Amino acid sequence: MALPTLFVLIAVPCSAFDCWNDAGQRYGVSPQLLYAMAQVESGLNPLAVNRSHLRRTRSYDIGLMQINSSHLGALARFGIREADLYDACTNISVAAWLLSQQFARYGVSWEAVGAYNAACSQLKGEHCQRARSAYAWRVYRRLAGQSAPSHASKTSADMRAVFTPHPVLLSAGVAP
Repeated sequence: MALPTLFVLIAVPCSAFDCWNDAGQRYGVSPQLLYAMAQVESGLNPLAVNRSHLRRTRSYDIGLMQINSSHLGALARFGIREADLYDACTNISVAAWLLSQQFARYGVSWEAVGAYNAACSQLKGEHCQRARSAYAWRVYRRLAGQSAPSHASKTSADMRAVFTPHPVLLSAGVAP
């Protein structure tokens, strides 16, 4: 039974390879940043569902980039259903769109990255800031240690093109 799970985890970055770059280009977000966020959000599992905060927030997180169910109404206006969020490419694209909205609101900053994860609808002030900072640090650590995943059907040149630094990488500091 462990083999199908392992296959899914290995297959996601490979099958979704072009999705990272396409979503990044479409929304002006670094593909490396999106990949690091997916590592933190779901461990690269496109079927992940997090219901741990369902009672507290009345929402849950769906798929590879853990899209919060509170966005389902807005996504429905674009023809995206909850079931569509289990498709890695759709999930990555929605995440890039949501992150670009946070960048528009907070600037291209670690605050915006933290806001992707912690909307702070219930957390306020210092508690909100701590939650956002903790998430941003987890993403930063993944990003700092990231190398391009190997993929048999992509050449080294293709890999370098996708994982070269993107002009929208963040420069703001985050307090621990």
